[in-house]
Amino acid sequence: MKGHHLALAISGLLVGLTGCSNTESSISTAVEVPQQNDAWYTEAQAAIAKAKVNMPIDKPAKNVILFVGDGMSVGTITAGRIFEGQRRGLLGEEYSLAMESLPHAALVKTYNTDMQIPDSAGTASAMVSGVKTKAGTISINDNVQRGFCNTALGNETTTAWELAAERGMSVGVVSTARLTHATPAVTYAHSADRNWEHDLPNIAKNQGCVDIATQFVSFDKGNGIQVAFGGGRREFLPVEVIDPEGKKGKRKDGRNLIEEWQAKYPEGQYVYDQAGFDNLDDNTTRAFGLFESSHMKYEADRRGDEPSLAEMTTKAIDILSKNEEGYVLMVEAGRIDHAHHEGNAKRALEDTIAYDDAIRAALENTNLEDTLIIVTADHAHTLVMNGYSTRGNNILGLSKSKGKFSQDEFGKKYTTLTYGNGPGAVKTERSDLTEQEVLALDYKQQSLVRLSSETHSGEDVAVFARGPQAYLFQGVVEQNYLYHVMNEALSLSK
Repeated sequence: MKGHHLALAISGLLVGLTGCSNTESSISTAVEVPQQNDAWYTEAQAAIAKAKVNMPIDKPAKNVILFVGDGMSVGTITAGRIFEGQRRGLLGEEYSLAMESLPHAALVKTYNTDMQIPDSAGTASAMVSGVKTKAGTISINDNVQRGFCNTALGNETTTAWELAAERGMSVGVVSTARLTHATPAVTYAHSADRNWEHDLPNIAKNQGCVDIATQFVSFDKGNGIQVAFGGGRREFLPVEVIDPEGKKGKRKDGRNLIEEWQAKYPEGQYVYDQAGFDNLDDNTTRAFGLFESSHMKYEADRRGDEPSLAEMTTKAIDILSKNEEGYVLMVEAGRIDHAHHEGNAKRALEDTIAYDDAIRAALENTNLEDTLIIVTADHAHTLVMNGYSTRGNNILGLSKSKGKFSQDEFGKKYTTLTYGNGPGAVKTERSDLTEQEVLALDYKQQSLVRLSSETHSGEDVAVFARGPQAYLFQGVVEQNYLYHVMNEALSLSK
């Protein structure tokens, strides 16, 4: 009976706190609690008050920005939050990223139609086309077999970027990866194989398929692509051409697609370095930037010779927002994924913070009432936080508890961050680590299974959103649902 009486008491207290809608007894009877002046308690109360006034914006959007952190698992967000908090002199765990300020959130299932653990091509295709598809394919439906051109023809999907362009909106894509890489490519190209960036098999050519770089230049929906910033210069240049930074092109067909783009858009400005980027002014209405032969540099290795993701995002918004019909923009932090594949958590976290800086720039340079901002990832990685580290312990360092290094059953120290698989595993006995060793920029976290390249994982990723129709992100959703939220906001198709 004692438990029954306690349940009744709690029930009565909850009624007092929440109130009743149709009686005088709705007057609050909340009681004081001894912890009410605790900082954690008052902060939570303030968060409740903020949430209550944050009403859904249920009206059409003028613009949409889709942020994709390639490989940004929930664990990467957590580690990135602590990493940046500690760089700012805090313990770290209490810090909040800009993306975490967005009021609406959900979890996203990431599998491809043929893969439990997905790849970027299939996942990004789902986000921009509204249907799931196979791994390794670019904006085509599930009827296609990867690598078989004849199965792709007639099975192309129409992306949100194509629909927006046809309606007179401006469209853009920004990435720290090659612009022809899987995620940015889904906005403008259709391909049976993500690897057909500059070339494809003769049988595919004979059947009528076209490489991804060529599809970028030939994109003719509406006014074309107004803004494209990223890496991948080599995919647009013939092997006979040496680019301004001394790297050879990869095209064997003799075509210089950069020159073709310049001829097609004489009003456009092509740039390849920071100086050229800085010269893009208020009169720029179309810009094409290829800042590396392959992928752009990791944020930790960038030395002012190419723009940051935040700078590219801000410039893209400046150019695209000149169109009164609105715009659709993808911003990808492509190299979070690459650092994870290398088992290099420090570079992955540096790029995660650069991604968050770009999100902050977009939040500051757009209107909450007319711009839907969606922040997500295409898939996760096997990054794991483990052990029982003391609060404030260096997120990249050795695990410590109560002032002592944590040790495994063999007396070996270990880091808080490890990978499920990757190049950091060893065949023989695991080495005993030092703090200096694990905090080095090039350090590869130890992993369980030895692989030359760490793999993706199949866990859900997060999506955060603000602006018109952002409230539609609720619970757990399929990845192709993102397209439908964008479509609902812009009314692009039936």
